[in-house]
Amino acid sequence: MLDSGFKILFQGQNFNRLLEGLWVTIHLSLISVLLSMILGTLFGMFMTLPNRITRWISRFYLEFVRITPQLVLLYILYFGVAHAMGWNIPAEFASILMLVIWGTAEMGDLVRNALISIPKHQYESAAALGMTKRDTYLHVILPQTFTRLLPPAMNLITRMIKTTSLIYLIGIVEVLKVGQQIIDANRIQYPNGSLWVYAAIFFLYFIICWPISLLSKYLEKRWK
Repeated sequence: MLDSGFKILFQGQNFNRLLEGLWVTIHLSLISVLLSMILGTLFGMFMTLPNRITRWISRFYLEFVRITPQLVLLYILYFGVAHAMGWNIPAEFASILMLVIWGTAEMGDLVRNALISIPKHQYESAAALGMTKRDTYLHVILPQTFTRLLPPAMNLITRMIKTTSLIYLIGIVEVLKVGQQIIDANRIQYPNGSLWVYAAIFFLYFIICWPISLLSKYLEKRWK
């Protein structure tokens, strides 16, 4: 019975459809990750400003995003805000927006932690050499911050890729949605097909995230 269920993956265009759904996942992930890295870096620098108001704003934003489950945030954006304002927001845009809002907050916190971990004497030494604040950040602080930031940032990237599995709930035909369509269409012919379809989806996520995870561990050991 289990062997017969395996055939569902190669029935017709099923496996090609899974790969097409995987590309949708990768495409949305790449856009979301790129925007989150850029905005998160700026947000992390914003969090370190010596101002009570900016710190309160950044802390409120960070805690709001962390407390709110990603699925609830997605529903708020796609069903709540869009319908309340009378906007017709595409599902892809809502998904990217949810991932960017969440990713920016997480990336910002990583950047903040990396920046405050730089010893104060680094700033003082740069000032003693006559370097401006701009040059201090560009040539002294940011290079050290980058080496400390890259491993946890890559871990965040894998988390964002895996979180895209939620977006099928608002109708986006990504790899998980395709898998469910295949299972529903072949439920009678392949009653055990769901095991193999979900195993294939697991493998596809694995081959994307595992190299990133390995690279993160390698860089962490190299730069420790």
